[in-house]
Amino acid sequence: MQKVNELIAPGARERSGLDLPERLVAGYRAFLDVRLPIELRRFEDLAATGQRPEVMVIGCCDSRVSPEVIFDAHPGELFVVRNVANLVPPYSPTGLMHGVSAALEFAVLGLKVKHIVVMGHSHCGGVRAFVEHRDRPDPGDFIDNWMSLIAPAASAVEAQGIPLRSDMLMHLEQASVVATLANLMTFPWIRARAEARELQLCGAYFDVATGRLFVCDRYSGTFVPLRDD
Repeated sequence: MQKVNELIAPGARERSGLDLPERLVAGYRAFLDVRLPIELRRFEDLAATGQRPEVMVIGCCDSRVSPEVIFDAHPGELFVVRNVANLVPPYSPTGLMHGVSAALEFAVLGLKVKHIVVMGHSHCGGVRAFVEHRDRPDPGDFIDNWMSLIAPAASAVEAQGIPLRSDMLMHLEQASVVATLANLMTFPWIRARAEARELQLCGAYFDVATGRLFVCDRYSGTFVPLRDD
């Protein structure tokens, strides 16, 4: 069997072979000292009985927006999928590989989660890339194609007379969350459970600068701040 070193660092001089960043090593040691003793029984139960989260969160992979931190979640409480700009492609059961759709299928049909929360955020690099890269002649290998998913949301924002300038990115970030909720409803087993009131879909928006959370009003489509009390 080919050595891992030959796969990830061909020709590299032999060292210790342990390449975990020191910051992660220090963090794990802190986890062992502080959090694991508190959560050990929970981990043991999760290992023995499996996970039973009631909430799935579709979030952005932005390092500033961790659902587990924002919602102060314990292990086993949230089933989290993160990608660039917290997007979900429409239902399309082709022979291709669909990571987000596979996670949805497992969460909804396997774990039977009761809530799916799509959480966007301010200062989203993916949304900014969509605006700044529109119609550029040399699209990247992956980002531009992925971010084309928010083109319908961009058209809706522009139809409201809101230009897609840098100071208007918030409107597109929030419109993208609403569009993603619509895409979720193209999945037949999500729609069936939502219509049967066995599954609730919710949109949220996190302001990175202030830490405030806004929730989408299902009737108006606007985002209102979650009350502190």
